[in-house]
Amino acid sequence: MITEDVVHVGVAKPDELDRVSALVVDTYVGGGFVDPDSPYLRQLRDVRVRWRETDLLVARLDDVVVGTVTFCLAGSRWANIAGPGEAEFRMLAVDPAAQGRGIGGLLVRECLARAAAAGATTVVISTEPEMVVAQRMYERMGFVRSPERDWAPRPGMDLLTYRREVAS
Repeated sequence: MITEDVVHVGVAKPDELDRVSALVVDTYVGGGFVDPDSPYLRQLRDVRVRWRETDLLVARLDDVVVGTVTFCLAGSRWANIAGPGEAEFRMLAVDPAAQGRGIGGLLVRECLARAAAAGATTVVISTEPEMVVAQRMYERMGFVRSPERDWAPRPGMDLLTYRREVAS
């Protein structure tokens, strides 16, 4: 398992944006979660806008980006389900060569810390039903299903939701 001593999590740097874009697209398309012709791919690729409007976080192993996540607060145009007092993270991706080593958990913990620092009481997320590995990680980290908030951004794309209270 990798620790914060080896992997450094922080805001993406301008020269890392192309790598972040490729990582997110490769993870979502390569994992079979997004079709290569999906209109959502444009949003996944457009990291420069997310970088300007959210906390676009990366995990670096030996100065190489091996993971990323987009963190935002309620009210952001990037927040799909976060309401007042909540934060949200989206587009979590870890390089397949680095998966299973705790990098996703480090990114989620950073989101929880940022939510607490911003005064949010809850972090909410959406995930595809097929993302069972991610769901197991979320549950291990204290996230609980919130089926009353499940939603579909478009017909045929049903998303599950999870929430976790933030420690103050």
